[in-house]
Amino acid sequence: MIRRIINIDEEKCTGCGLCAKACHEGAIGMVDGKARLLRDDYCDGLGDCLPACPAGAISFVEREAAAYDEAAVKEHMAEKAPLPCGCPGTAAMRFNREDTGFAGNSASLLRQWPVQIKLVPTRAPYFDHADLLVAADCTAYAYGSFHQEFIRNRITVIGCPKLDSVDYTEKLTEILRNNDINSVTVVRMEVPCCGGIENAVKNARIASGKLIPWQVVTISTDGRILE
Repeated sequence: MIRRIINIDEEKCTGCGLCAKACHEGAIGMVDGKARLLRDDYCDGLGDCLPACPAGAISFVEREAAAYDEAAVKEHMAEKAPLPCGCPGTAAMRFNREDTGFAGNSASLLRQWPVQIKLVPTRAPYFDHADLLVAADCTAYAYGSFHQEFIRNRITVIGCPKLDSVDYTEKLTEILRNNDINSVTVVRMEVPCCGGIENAVKNARIASGKLIPWQVVTISTDGRILE
């Protein structure tokens, strides 16, 4: 059928994602840093996304398109709905193995055991002169090349402050204080509950009395590194 539907000019799109957030039907998604119309039958043609776009990259067109399918939209949005903990729903966590570099079997690059923050000792030989990775549990599942880009050449500790219901600050402070750590990299998800692990590292670094270089990397729920 011929009907009114949105059109996205990829050359004008800056990848800000505001249109995707404004679309109540989930018809727009971010693909390779650009906004895309995911399915014609998700778009109701009302254009809530148009005023949200600061680059003027979205317009209406009249073309052959599948009819708006309210039932399909409801199912789509149910999959996207966040879990009670604030983590993304099942659809947002899917990824293509080839796109993420996980097309084949890869050897683990983990250099020590255990890795859970609750279980690691506060002093160990592998911590001395180490580049420390403090990662939220979900990051290794959301980001396909996690071993290659983050675990490689680092000592890894992981945790989830939401599920563990604990403040990791004290444990991390002891690790930083008792060992010669070269640097700390924090990898977290974009969801609010992951702020706990970032704050724990920030506070531990201060409490340890050491000016250890550190950085925070945030992973989006669709598996991208956010700037």
